Order: sequence, then structure tokens, then C-alpha cells
Amino acid sequence: MFSQQKVKVRFSLTKAVEEAYKGVECGDGRPFGALIVRNDEIVVSCHNMVLRNTDITAHAELIAIREACKKLNQIDLADCEIYASCEPCPMCFGAIHLSKIKRLVYGAKVDAAVAIGFDGFIADAQKGTGLHQKARLEIKKIDGSAAVIAEQVFEKTKGKFTL
Repeated sequence: MFSQQKVKVRFSLTKAVEEAYKGVECGDGRPFGALIVRNDEIVVSCHNMVLRNTDITAHAELIAIREACKKLNQIDLADCEIYASCEPCPMCFGAIHLSKIKRLVYGAKVDAAVAIGFDGFIADAQKGTGLHQKARLEIKKIDGSAAVIAEQVFEKTKGKFTL
């Protein structure tokens, strides 16, 4: 017999998967869904919107975080959980981390997406292998006075905001 918590997790993950199907069926994006839950209530339920928004960053998890922050009028989601149909990419994981969401539950491993043609770069990033070796762009850290100026912005603004 399932515990109450397992039933809630299964229900939430099922809703995320339903969102993934919905996004593909209506032409909004790829097969990824996410929802954010707080105190056992769904705050938002979203799917990938990359195609609809012509925005490569419109992943389901990012859309869910953006909408939850707006709906709750806060950027700290520490009292929330996120359920994702698939293991989040590094960009989405970074947003989940920065939003301070307390729990991530996902269904499919990223390898399932790679198996149908999604970029293996993301799977390598998840595994911590080949991230910079496979990147299709030049990555360079500037040095000299430009680096100093860029680093000073943190020291010069530290009293003007709270973390």
C-alpha cells in the first residue's frame, strides 16, 4: 500500500507528465512538463514553451519558476517543491537552485531524451563530463583591467540589495 506521501509524489509527477504531452499536442514546445507545489497545493503547472515563445530558455521548469514567483510575489521558493517530467538540464537545475526550491522530483533520466535525438551535450553536463569539450562556442575569461572592473561591481553594490 502506498503511503500518503508516495501518492502525492506520484500524482504530482503524473501531472508534470500530462503537461509534457499537452505542450507537444498544442505545438508550444518539446515534451517536458513541470509543476511547483507548496503545502501540498499546486501553485503552477507548466510545459515547455520554446516553440510558442521562440525562446530557447522557455523550458518547463523555468516557466514554472517564473510563474510561481509572480503568483506568490516572491523570488524565494524555499517552501516549494518542483516536479519535472524529466531530469532538468543544467540551466533549469541552476534556476531551481537559485530559487531555493527545497525539493526536486523528476521522472525520466535525461538519457531518455537523448535517446530520441535531444542534444547529448546536456546529458554530458548532467554527468559532469565533456561540458566544455563539447561546447560549440569559444569560452574565454577576460583578464587585466576589464576583469577588475567586472569584479568590482560586486563589491561596489553589495550594500544595495539583500540575498
